[in-house]
Amino acid sequence: MKFIHRLGYYLGGLAVGLVFLAFFLTGKRASCDYSPNARVLKNIRTKTLVYSEDIKEQLIEQGIDSIDIQSVLQYGDVKFKKSNTKLDSCRTYYIEGKHDEKDVYFTIANCEYEAMIIKLEAQ
Repeated sequence: MKFIHRLGYYLGGLAVGLVFLAFFLTGKRASCDYSPNARVLKNIRTKTLVYSEDIKEQLIEQGIDSIDIQSVLQYGDVKFKKSNTKLDSCRTYYIEGKHDEKDVYFTIANCEYEAMIIKLEAQ
């Protein structure tokens, strides 16, 4: 079989495979979160976010709303050295992100069914 025929079969199979991938993955929330940072942030985003009255007051003082919190949980960085991941019930994670060109730091308790903001720092 000539090279041009083999190349034609290869490209034809590749095209059919790409069509199948596009068909099966379109509309689904398929994501590839392989890094520990991405997995933790995705896990927290899927849960109900709870904050105490003190945290609500701090958020209002800093001008941070729920959209900003979701942005930090989407694009922020988890600092595992400052986090306590050895707990059985609610692991605490130290997350840093940006809000209006300021650094924002959250300490979040990631429990089984909810995530709670324990501490907020903005600089």
